Amino acid sequence: MNVFHTILHIFGLIIMVFGGLMSTCWLNSAIVDDGTTTAFYQGTLITVLSGTLLFFSTRHSPKKVSRKAGFLLVTLCWSLAPVFCTLPLLMALPSLSFVDAYFEVISGLTTTGGTILSGLDQLPMSINLWRHELAWLGGIGIIVFAVAILPILGIGGMQLLKSGSPGSVKESDLPPRITQAAKALWLTYVAITFVCIIALHLAGMGWFDAICHAFSAMSLGGFSTHDNSIGFYNSLPIEIVLTVFQLLAAMNFGTHFLSLNKRSLKPYLKDMEMWGMLIVVLLSSVVIASMLWHAGTYTDFFTALRHATFNVVSIATTSGYVTQDFNLWPVFIPIWMLFLSAISVSTGSTGGGIRMIRTIILMKQAYLELFKSIHPYAVKPMKIGGAVISNDVVTSVMGFIFLYFISILILVFTLLLSGLDFITAFSAVIACFNNAGPGLNMVGPASNYAILNDFQTGVCTFAMLLGRVQIFSIVILFVPEFWRK
Repeated sequence: MNVFHTILHIFGLIIMVFGGLMSTCWLNSAIVDDGTTTAFYQGTLITVLSGTLLFFSTRHSPKKVSRKAGFLLVTLCWSLAPVFCTLPLLMALPSLSFVDAYFEVISGLTTTGGTILSGLDQLPMSINLWRHELAWLGGIGIIVFAVAILPILGIGGMQLLKSGSPGSVKESDLPPRITQAAKALWLTYVAITFVCIIALHLAGMGWFDAICHAFSAMSLGGFSTHDNSIGFYNSLPIEIVLTVFQLLAAMNFGTHFLSLNKRSLKPYLKDMEMWGMLIVVLLSSVVIASMLWHAGTYTDFFTALRHATFNVVSIATTSGYVTQDFNLWPVFIPIWMLFLSAISVSTGSTGGGIRMIRTIILMKQAYLELFKSIHPYAVKPMKIGGAVISNDVVTSVMGFIFLYFISILILVFTLLLSGLDFITAFSAVIACFNNAGPGLNMVGPASNYAILNDFQTGVCTFAMLLGRVQIFSIVILFVPEFWRK
């Protein structure tokens, strides 16, 4: 019982934080008078009061988070906290069902970027701001944020960070105390976001759009204030800025912090994941541009390269911005882009998918198995960047990869049973599981997820949650041994 009191105590604090974030949209709606003031006022009041009640009613709970409590809290935060975030949407948009509102909020917090809303250009400013704030907060992770403020409670946060951070960061790259490390990541995240806002404004965006799209770009959330996404602007400078910052967001923020802290570019030179991502993504962009030019989709190579680079980088980094309907491109290209969304981004980034380091480990393990087949008595440890990778790490990665593919398989078959065609079902699950946003066919870049029924929307919502918490934090709750003392 004490464990649940501790979980509810921290959860109450997190709910209060969401209420505080919601109040910024309340203030914005009061200033611009966009008709959502009452919705945000009521949503803020309910959220803050609920969080305050939970926080203070459990204030005498033990000030320690066990590993088991960490997993429970991660699941609670990612699944129940969004319920409070739906309140402004439900009150301001009465035609919206709870299932759709929950999907929209989860899409933001998991930085997926898929939407069920249309008419984004006419959507109240404060609703658009709320969507992008959720994506920005979800980018670095609700739990990492909790770790940064847990010293207020006197509660250690190592278990939380291990259970739910967006990716493991190298301990040597960050301050020794976990709370200091979390704060360092947040400060780095905020600083780069601020630079992105300025760059987008200089590239031609208005201040409001620059803020929203910077929030979305740095979180790799893919939300936009326009139905046509970045295609609305038809601006090469804006596309270049967003391409650069999406690539930055797909890198390890531990590397960014170390580079800024030491005022040196050397940390980037040693980041094997970063170079793997850049080589795979940028080489794919050039090859796909050549294919589009050869297929006659675009009349000149430069135009093909422009559209290929932006859209490939966007999907590969699991952002989800679009400028073109790549659903109309030769079928190999969008399928390859979805594949890239599974493997490209670094650990410690705001992206989703398997992550580049797991891809590298899996490839090296496959090579080692071939090597042992030829030299059965040889002893050859796995090394990455000069460091030996333990068998425990390799086993963990292989277990994750198995759960990743079996989860996708089950979810795809579930959508097929619901009546969706294969391409729509497969691409929707891949896009949601990797937190990449748009899929193909019915959920392609020219449409959105509003076409799905409530059951199908629920499956996609679950896929987003599984992908964001890296599967283990939710699946482990279904293991009987987890609940035994």
